Amino acid sequence: MNIKIFTCGGTFEKVYNPISGELSFKDSCIPNIIKRSRITTKVDFEELFFKDSLDMNNEDRLMIAHRIKTEPIKNIVVIHGTDTMVQTAQTIREHTSQDKVIVITGAMIPFSIKESDAMFNFGAAFIATQTLDPGIWISMNGDIFRSDNVEKNKEKGIFERT
Repeated sequence: MNIKIFTCGGTFEKVYNPISGELSFKDSCIPNIIKRSRITTKVDFEELFFKDSLDMNNEDRLMIAHRIKTEPIKNIVVIHGTDTMVQTAQTIREHTSQDKVIVITGAMIPFSIKESDAMFNFGAAFIATQTLDPGIWISMNGDIFRSDNVEKNKEKGIFERT
């Protein structure tokens, strides 16, 4: 089985910039995660862009949907910011067929920070692409959600079924 991983950035990919004191983007952490996880499944990785999901627009979402639609690999993980991943899932659902397993995940804390949930969420999404039926899914907080039945609870910082 082959798995395609697309990254769009989000908090997952951010690193602390000691000069500005802010989180920003540098290089993707996905190759490091794949290596550290000792993954033996064939993986194809592609950086789409690096954006905070609050800065994403409809053109960005359509570009993600187009790449998924034209991707021959049927098992796909999308790394995405948590604030708008549900919106992106809806765009993907509207513009692609449902013949692939697409799992969208992100992180509340960047991979580069010790207490991050990024590696766990990545692992959950990676396994989910190999076990779920075709469709669009969100993997967060140790759970798998149908993308049309989930929302981010911003007060609690978790994803919940709707």
